[in-house]
Amino acid sequence: MPVVIGLEGSANKIGIGIVRDGRILSNVRHTYVPPPGHGFLPRDTAKHHRDHIVDLVRRALTEADVDPVTDLDCVAFTKGPGMGAPLVSVAVVARALALLWEKPLIGVNHCIAHIEMGRLVTSARNPVVLYVSGGNTQVIAYSHRRYRIFGETIDIAVGNCLDRFARVLKLSNDPSPGYNIEQLAKKGTKYVELPYAVKGMDVSFSGILSHIETVARDQLAAGNCTAEDLCFSLQETVFAMLVEVTERAMAHCGASEVLIVGGVGCNERLQKMMGAMAEERGATVCAMDERYCIDNGAMIAQAGWEMFCSGQTTDMTDSWCTQRFRTDEVEVTWRDD
Repeated sequence: MPVVIGLEGSANKIGIGIVRDGRILSNVRHTYVPPPGHGFLPRDTAKHHRDHIVDLVRRALTEADVDPVTDLDCVAFTKGPGMGAPLVSVAVVARALALLWEKPLIGVNHCIAHIEMGRLVTSARNPVVLYVSGGNTQVIAYSHRRYRIFGETIDIAVGNCLDRFARVLKLSNDPSPGYNIEQLAKKGTKYVELPYAVKGMDVSFSGILSHIETVARDQLAAGNCTAEDLCFSLQETVFAMLVEVTERAMAHCGASEVLIVGGVGCNERLQKMMGAMAEERGATVCAMDERYCIDNGAMIAQAGWEMFCSGQTTDMTDSWCTQRFRTDEVEVTWRDD
């Protein structure tokens, strides 16, 4: 069976993973953590990836007990979407390794890699997918060799909304701002009214962010609410929006499964709210923990494995990266259901 190495570096995490026929042989990762109150800049993130990628490749090969020349069948990398400089820094290494080891190259859509990893880990058959991360928010379902987008954010992603509010509160970026908001939210007791912005099947988070930033500035100092209350209120509002549009997609598709992928998918409150909705519909939630929800190399390797087995490869002249690579642009040649 083919053995594929995957290189992921579309945002602040650099990850290398190796898979063989549905088995994850290794999955190592390193995260760039900026100071509290700051986001991660493309230049600094790309430098972080360059500093760590060679060591991570060695670790992944060692853990998998794989010889790159005799055992590997192809090299997969994130083609997009993502941040330009980090994407390019990893693609350069992927091209170099493919040439060095004389292996085919496969450019992978980051969003589809999340979905294929979720299908592998949870054994979901044909779910409606809620993809929630720092850079993307989409409701997706498979139909006729494409992953179709039923709804999405019309401005910023839900993860970006959470991350930017964490900066307002000067929360640590370690292990992630969204995780630290989740921990504060568990201690919140008062719901602060926030805008609820569902527009058909799409959602909007920028207005909610602007509103809660104003509330934080005016109300925290006055003692009318706590940071814990605001984190609780923000989560309840944005997650309710996401559950609403996901349920409508499930009703349209007649789906009995919902798969949550992306970094925000680790959030236990989101999983619980989605679970309550699914239970009412007689459906099930397929969720993962931080090993596979958060960006990682194994998901790129798994999507690359599916593509390779269906006959897809990427010519070296087509191995450029793009910050905007739509989920529904990819022909899903490996599925016929």
